[in-house]
Amino acid sequence: MRVDMLTREYPPYVYGGAGVHVAELAAVLRRSVDVRVHCFDGPRDEPGVRGYAVPEGLTGANAALQTLGVDLEIVDGVGAVGDDGVASDLVHSHTWYANMAGHLASLLHGLPHVLTAHSLEPLRPWKAEQLGGGYAVSSWAERTAYEAATAVIAVSAGMRDDILRSYPSVDPTRVHVVHNGIDLEGWRRPAGDEALARADEVVRGLGIDPERPSVVFVGRITRQKGLPYFLRAAERLPDDVQLVLCAGAPDTPQIAAEVTGLVERLRERRSGVVWVEQMLPRDELVAVLSHGTVFACPSVYEPLGIVNLEAMAVGLPVVGTATGGIPEVVDDGVTGRLVPIEQVQDGTGTPVDPEAFVADLAAALVEVVSDEATARRWGAAARTRVEEHFSWSAIAERTLEVYRTALA
Repeated sequence: MRVDMLTREYPPYVYGGAGVHVAELAAVLRRSVDVRVHCFDGPRDEPGVRGYAVPEGLTGANAALQTLGVDLEIVDGVGAVGDDGVASDLVHSHTWYANMAGHLASLLHGLPHVLTAHSLEPLRPWKAEQLGGGYAVSSWAERTAYEAATAVIAVSAGMRDDILRSYPSVDPTRVHVVHNGIDLEGWRRPAGDEALARADEVVRGLGIDPERPSVVFVGRITRQKGLPYFLRAAERLPDDVQLVLCAGAPDTPQIAAEVTGLVERLRERRSGVVWVEQMLPRDELVAVLSHGTVFACPSVYEPLGIVNLEAMAVGLPVVGTATGGIPEVVDDGVTGRLVPIEQVQDGTGTPVDPEAFVADLAAALVEVVSDEATARRWGAAARTRVEEHFSWSAIAERTLEVYRTALA
């Protein structure tokens, strides 16, 4: 079986969970099937991977039009028979950026189209701040692909509910739940004198005091990640607790300015506020997580949250919002705490009572970070949970089952 995987993100250009998902899934699937990856951001040297640049005539166009231009190039690439004479049997697209490429490839080449839902445009209306009218284009592209796809993979049961609510014409029997996975070997707490010394060196170099308890946040600066709520909640943390923010790539100048202002205000009131704006390589991020006490996921929209799996694999308990797929990852009172939230039903995920959400988030963080023994016990349980439920080998087998269904 030849599967053509279509994605915007692929190493070395990965900035979010979808890119991590595609890279890990493709690597494991290659043990069983022939996987050809088609991605954005220009040519790659990796065998079996073809990268595409924005067509020259669209380099100054709206970002949504640039995306569709790359999609058309990908459609042509999918139709090419490889040097080995093998043609594609199925296309599998990820995120709206590549969904239209999958849809058109399905029509043009007569292939089944499987798509994985990592997020939904109707539930991210703040993207209009970035794309202007391009948001209407991205929404059209996503809806068209979902309604025509042979099969849709949701990364959580909560995401499946969101899909059927957002696109009611999609046949529920075509929507399958296959969770995100985690590389259990790559995300593991350092062990041994040399590895521990290296981790200490990394965190000290970032300005983190390894002797102080800390709350860690990792994520892009975007509305869905709930960072402004988290920064307000952090004002209530005990004085000895550090706040470690691994946060960059702001969606807009507006949210960048808002987060910067909140961080500056926090620094005026307390010490130990460390903001790492660059994307850290995996080994350095593992070092940061391994020195943390608790991981915070204050998202107001999160289909599953690979960052939670990564933190849990390193042995951190998670305090996360009880929304989207997070309750399918975090076992309340066993691997962390779920923070209740009542949300406005307008697609933004905005808390009905923002102050109550901030207060509940702060209380949960204080509870866990103040009880070192419980944090360690929940962290160990978190590692066990990801080992038992979120290995990539299990995720790949479930994905192959969806492929077989689509081909049938």
